Amino acid sequence: MKKINSKMVNPLWLEMIKVVKREVVPALGCTEPVSLALAAAIAAQRLGKPVEKIEAKVSANLMKNGMGVTVPGTGMTGLFIAVAVGAIGGDPWGKLEVLKNLTPAQVRKAQQMVSQGRVQVMVADVPHILYSEAKVMHGEEWVTVAIADTHTQVARIEENGKVVFEMELGDYVANAMEDKSTIAGIKARDVFDFAMGVPLEMIRFIHEAAELNTSLSREGMSGQYGLHIGTAMDRQRQQGLLADGLLTQVLMRTTAASDARMGGAALPAMTNSGSGNQGIAATMPVVVVAEYVKANEESLIRALMLSHMMAIYIHDKLPKLSALCAVTTASMGAAAGMAWLLKEDFRVVSMAISNMIGDLAGLICDGASNSCAMKVSTSAMSGYKAVLLALEGIRVTGNDGIVAEDVDQSIANLGVLACQGMTQMDKQILQIMLNKK
Repeated sequence: MKKINSKMVNPLWLEMIKVVKREVVPALGCTEPVSLALAAAIAAQRLGKPVEKIEAKVSANLMKNGMGVTVPGTGMTGLFIAVAVGAIGGDPWGKLEVLKNLTPAQVRKAQQMVSQGRVQVMVADVPHILYSEAKVMHGEEWVTVAIADTHTQVARIEENGKVVFEMELGDYVANAMEDKSTIAGIKARDVFDFAMGVPLEMIRFIHEAAELNTSLSREGMSGQYGLHIGTAMDRQRQQGLLADGLLTQVLMRTTAASDARMGGAALPAMTNSGSGNQGIAATMPVVVVAEYVKANEESLIRALMLSHMMAIYIHDKLPKLSALCAVTTASMGAAAGMAWLLKEDFRVVSMAISNMIGDLAGLICDGASNSCAMKVSTSAMSGYKAVLLALEGIRVTGNDGIVAEDVDQSIANLGVLACQGMTQMDKQILQIMLNKK
């Protein structure tokens, strides 16, 4: 293999690769409850004694995204079991795969803790949108670990009343600035040029997204998980109720991966922007279309990189967690990847993204649950439809709604909607969910 001289590569491309490697990583289970499980695992390791009781606090948005999702390997949903298995059997070094090596005995012990009322979870009054805190106890001894702003960033460790580690305000600002610095000045065209022009060997790693999420899709097609949407579509295809075409394959295989992930399958998903469903939405439509057009490996890799980096660029305009379902923005990345596979033209790519913004800007996030697979299928369908229209030269114009003539302005408008226009909606959604309990 010829060695690439990175000094000869566009410096912006090198920075984009760093961003993708940071934002596109494997995770086992929904990342919000997994974040709490990680806090508990780290705390339990520092406690060094059997955990007898747990008190957990999470931000409102993390509560919303953790209440209804199945925790892998447990057969149970929600944050109570997530924090319990994290404390009993979680790998403190496992990051988003903290629950990878759970044993049946550990799961039973965690379930017993929950059933005996030795686990508490409540909403924390914190400024962080993404926040999880686990306090694990043995007798009079205790350790608290808090994670904030990202799913794995430890912000504070306290042992028996003594703070042994705490991030300074400047560290939060520095980390946030690092996250934003690369993406802040780029445009959709820069993402396109990067995916098309960067040396292949430097982005070959993105192929793992296809491998992991395709395996998850196959597992979902077994019909054992979630709402069984992928397998239901397959039966309807066989009965003639759905056409056996490319659209059905995109919907069926993408949704099946989400079925498996939200239904507790013990397989990792390749994430995007901190979410497995976003990673699935950015990956599987591209994989299916690449198979349909018989794309070679290089074309698949470049289409996947275009999809994932475009999804990251768009999601950067949104809060970490919000009332806007970010599967839609990940599917805008997939629309870019599908469009390029069908016609290698940036104009078609940008039109497809604008069409999606005109179609699906208001899909709400009402927490992580099995029904997320419904939103994944809706977003995949919108993406495919947006691409078909773009191939015909049809796009939502700048005279319509929040869509502008310039694709980057359309993306910015979507971000304003999520950051400013939907904040009250987010509070109302959580209140409705809590009232159900």
